[in-house]
Amino acid sequence: MATILTHPVVPLTLGLILGQKRLPWPLVLTGMLTAILPDLDVIAFKLGIAYESAFGHRGFSHSIVFAMLIATRASIFHTRLRSSILVCWLFIAFATISHGLLDALTTGGLGVEFFWPLTEQRYFFPVQFIEVSPIGVNRFLTARGWRVIQSELLTVWLPCGLLLLSVKLAAYFSSSRKSS
Repeated sequence: MATILTHPVVPLTLGLILGQKRLPWPLVLTGMLTAILPDLDVIAFKLGIAYESAFGHRGFSHSIVFAMLIATRASIFHTRLRSSILVCWLFIAFATISHGLLDALTTGGLGVEFFWPLTEQRYFFPVQFIEVSPIGVNRFLTARGWRVIQSELLTVWLPCGLLLLSVKLAAYFSSSRKSS
């Protein structure tokens, strides 16, 4: 998996690109939380549920259906999130499924059950470049954990930062040209 520190970066980046008028901060913060939510499935290990089970790690909680259910639930609170139902649903669904998309880019594990309940098949993307994170705080606070953070900074944080910078610079130069 990518780490709990990196999953929120994707919805945060989108929120910063689109701005508060389109994606208000309460909605962005909720999206950042729902981007982490699928990893609550690690509780399955404590319950004796096997990793490869549909209810194990990277199983149903990483699926498109799960993201849609979370988005539907969050949309009930769209007024508190200062958004329309549609924008709320789309953003929360995107934020939640972004978790599985990042995990499918990692170098380890059993893959992601994107299409549960239609199939329990797990998938990776053809190219996997994010170093898989160890599960558990003790394992994470090691040299391997530091390598994972470095990998995520390079492969997720940096591209998101460059995308944000590019969009903001393009908007700035576009507006300065119009005012000239």
